[in-house]
Amino acid sequence: MEQILEYFAQAVPSGWFSAPPAVTCDRDEVVVIGWLAPDVVPGEFREQSRPARMGIAAQAEARFGRKVSWGVTDGERTLMFTHLNVPVMTRLRIDERAVLDALIDGGLARSRSEALAWCVRLVAKHQRDWLSELREAADTVRAVREKGPS
Repeated sequence: MEQILEYFAQAVPSGWFSAPPAVTCDRDEVVVIGWLAPDVVPGEFREQSRPARMGIAAQAEARFGRKVSWGVTDGERTLMFTHLNVPVMTRLRIDERAVLDALIDGGLARSRSEALAWCVRLVAKHQRDWLSELREAADTVRAVREKGPS
């Protein structure tokens, strides 16, 4: 992750955002979200920066093997220019499928895939602190594993 952060700290032009961009990633995607100055219109920024953003993304994708998505925030809302929707394979038992089907029957989702995404967002919303603690523990385990014998 540090290499990715360093790359974007150097690659993103200093005049684009009012603060260093927030960079998050998983196994599939790197998301770069910049804070726009109050006088910058997101749509205009998107069009003007597109060639440079595409170039930065192409280099990052080749280097890190992950797609790059871009977005901006004005403090009140975040506008994503691009993002991935990654399919995730799972096996569910009948009781678990019944939960997804109830969300569909209740009009909260159109498909089991959409219902599962709804469930994931709900857990993320209500278990944010626990998930943060879990991620920190995973980072610690990863660091210890890297120090071990190869």
